[in-house]
Amino acid sequence: MRLFHVSEESDITLFEPRIPSRVDMDQSKGLVWAINERCLPNFLTPRNCPRVTYHSHETTTDEHKKLYLSSNSLDHVVAIEHKWFEIMRQTTLYLYEFDTTDFYSADKSAGYYVSEKTQIPINKIIVHDLFGELIRRNVEVRMIDNLWDLNDKIATTSFNWSMCRMGFAAQRKESV
Repeated sequence: MRLFHVSEESDITLFEPRIPSRVDMDQSKGLVWAINERCLPNFLTPRNCPRVTYHSHETTTDEHKKLYLSSNSLDHVVAIEHKWFEIMRQTTLYLYEFDTTDFYSADKSAGYYVSEKTQIPINKIIVHDLFGELIRRNVEVRMIDNLWDLNDKIATTSFNWSMCRMGFAAQRKESV
């Protein structure tokens, strides 16, 4: 297993544990967050880019695959709004890889791992072409005008999914 922290910052040499901002988590201990390689594509976008991401796993139904995957050769989708296309084309990301020894799973389906210890990256990978990297990882990139319909539908499926930075998404469109 490989674990990464994704950033737009190019010069991080040390990751100190931080108290989680999520209120559903223990506020008494700091954590260093990482993502496993399977779920890494969910973070190959600019930091504040809202996105709906999902991928198949052992209990994803054939019905859901037929409805939400465009091809039998793909099992992972990252959907972003049109307005983020140019920003994504111009963004460079830095993938800081960690030794996995001190990490434990925080959310299996989302691929989140945490460590309570300070971490020094063992590797840094620079990604200049985010679209190219997603395609190289066999991920379908969808460009849509509004994420909310897809967000609501995917949340009820058998996929592993993650909806990130939805506070930056365009407003919900009202049904007619």
